[in-house]
Amino acid sequence: MKRIIVIIILISASLGYAQEFKLTPYTQYLVENPFLISPAYAGDSEMNRLRLTSAFQWVGLDNAPNTQTLSYDAHILEKSGIGGVFYVDNNGNTSQIGGQLSFAHHLTLKSSNEQYLSFGLSYKFTQFSIDFSDFDDPNNDPLLGSNLSSSNHNFDAAVLYKIERFFFSFNAANILNKSLKVFDESEPKKLRNYYIYTGYNFELDEGIWELEPSLYFKYFESDQRSITDVNIKAKRITDDGYYWAGFSGRFINDQSFEPLAITPLLGLKKKDFYVGYAFSYNINEANELNHGGTHMLTLGYDFESRRGSPRW
Repeated sequence: MKRIIVIIILISASLGYAQEFKLTPYTQYLVENPFLISPAYAGDSEMNRLRLTSAFQWVGLDNAPNTQTLSYDAHILEKSGIGGVFYVDNNGNTSQIGGQLSFAHHLTLKSSNEQYLSFGLSYKFTQFSIDFSDFDDPNNDPLLGSNLSSSNHNFDAAVLYKIERFFFSFNAANILNKSLKVFDESEPKKLRNYYIYTGYNFELDEGIWELEPSLYFKYFESDQRSITDVNIKAKRITDDGYYWAGFSGRFINDQSFEPLAITPLLGLKKKDFYVGYAFSYNINEANELNHGGTHMLTLGYDFESRRGSPRW
């Protein structure tokens, strides 16, 4: 009976969060792909960007969580951009697939100091499933008689401001309230998250080096939790690309800014090909469950747009 109760609790929690479009792990946006956290970045580059990311948690354990993400964004017309994301997430007996379609419009406020304003909108779809086929159920509980799934549609809205080498973006994710009732009427129905991502790119040694400190803040409306990422990246420009290394620390704001995870990152771009790697390790009280942290590998290719450089 205890086993059934635990399963019910897990289903309730899982289906509740299944209606939220989530990409894990959190460091994906730092590996040269901010489009993953803000649709306003769609098509803001001179190149059309294709990125494939694989993330593996708890390496060495059976049925450990793993996530595969494919993203692409490009600029269209003169002042607009489009993009898409598809991902598959597996975690033991649960799985989640999701897709996102994005559109952005970019405006030039003042060309002399490279001042731009961008607006973005995303439509998102997720489907979450629980497989009960290998559960041992001696009581033949009907709850475990078949697989369970849930799907959800939602939207994001974002704004991005740039001036010279400074950037600031604000994103409202999962705008629509949750419609699914699982087991508990008191379960939060608000899935909205709010993101702020800001930083400054310093040019050093006549453009040979770049140093970019940044902050990422995320607020959960349902329970008023929030987290902050403190990031630093250094980039060395070469004749046919660049290479970079960085470090990120995630903190829990409502727990006296307690550190949650640390992540070293590095990457390389040579001509149109890109590769990036990150390793995230929990350092809070749950680190004994981390089992080796999370490894993330990103491969990418940048396509030259047939429309040439953006004109915003």
